[in-house]
Amino acid sequence: MDPSTLSMAQEMDFSLLALFARATFTVKLVMLMLVVASFWGWAIIIQKHITYRIARREADSFDERFWSGEPLDELFDQVGPDPKGASQRIFAAGMVEWRRSHREDGGLIAGAQARIDRSMDVAIGKEADGLNRGLGFLATTGSTAPFIGLFGTVWGIKNAFEEIAIAQNTNLAVVAPGISEALVATALGLLAAIPAVIFYNKLNADSDRIVGGYESFADEFATILSRQLDS
Repeated sequence: MDPSTLSMAQEMDFSLLALFARATFTVKLVMLMLVVASFWGWAIIIQKHITYRIARREADSFDERFWSGEPLDELFDQVGPDPKGASQRIFAAGMVEWRRSHREDGGLIAGAQARIDRSMDVAIGKEADGLNRGLGFLATTGSTAPFIGLFGTVWGIKNAFEEIAIAQNTNLAVVAPGISEALVATALGLLAAIPAVIFYNKLNADSDRIVGGYESFADEFATILSRQLDS
């Protein structure tokens, strides 16, 4: 390699900030999009881990109270019609409809069981929506970030070849900066996509397990109310 070319290559700054500063506007825009997507994805991942841990803890705590043998009416009076916990809200939805299904003479209005089931199903659906909120962004990031990064890479390489044509020189000092900037875009795309895919699958499975627990609780609660209706 020519000594002057080697000297020029050694003097170049190949740090991430320097590569970003030298990149064209389009490549900079791609890099910024991917960095923002990565930070946003990690924020969702951390927030969901906290939310799911709280949801599991609340569900376990309420299950203990529910199966402690305490009368359902007394438990509902303690919980109230608008509680904070998800399991409590599902329980409250069923109990509110249970009480509304009683006539003033103490009899039950026809179709009480179906209305109670629907009320709890609606409550479970709302909780599931809350648990899954934000996961769509992780799925979108995981599937699109590599291609966005690839677009930045292709655009950067195009600019590198244009610089080669203008300089009419193919030595390392001319080629390396443009190629390096282009490859950084691909790296950022993978950096955003890989955690998004991994944690989307994990968080989606965790959400399904939590919602499955809510559904099991609702079925058990509905069975208890069904016995009282039949009696």
